[in-house]
Amino acid sequence: MRILAFSDLHRDRQAARAIVAASVEADVVIGAGDFATKREGLMDTLDILRNSPAPMIFVHGNHDDADAVEAACKAQDHWHYLQGNECAIGDQVFFGIGGEIPASSTQDWNTTMDEDGAMRLLRECPVGAVLISHSPPFEVCDQGQDGAYYGSKALHRGIQDWLPKLVLCGHIHAAWGQQGMIGETPVHNLGPTLNWFDV
Repeated sequence: MRILAFSDLHRDRQAARAIVAASVEADVVIGAGDFATKREGLMDTLDILRNSPAPMIFVHGNHDDADAVEAACKAQDHWHYLQGNECAIGDQVFFGIGGEIPASSTQDWNTTMDEDGAMRLLRECPVGAVLISHSPPFEVCDQGQDGAYYGSKALHRGIQDWLPKLVLCGHIHAAWGQQGMIGETPVHNLGPTLNWFDV
């Protein structure tokens, strides 16, 4: 299976068009959150992404209204919204968890989840799934410009415990393009570019 994955479009229409153009070569397209900016302009990119012929799997980012992302996915036959649940494309299972974990900002627009809530959801992640998370795991693909680590300890532990095949995340802009490992599981911080994976 060939996966095309991205994160953090933040209303970038040009990046969305590039994803649609490339998606003809993909078996599935994954968006790891932050389609909007401060909950504004969600449909700026989702309206463009509707033109992709490939199945799409989304989680919400901390800039997104989770209910609005879910509603947009329900309106498309080949779109899947994941939040503590799974879907299967062919023989591959995908599991998703969105938002910022843990919260680093108290702004009204910031969509977050605490570590305990994330761990409760991650207990449902099947072994061998592709895990899609907006936030990265702690100390892997999560280092900000200031050198601090901003990822989720629950995600790090969940990856160790439930052994996903692959982890695709975003959120920390300074870490876009970074990759790392937790045990035998590769972790990739995507960014708004074309990222290809074979599973």
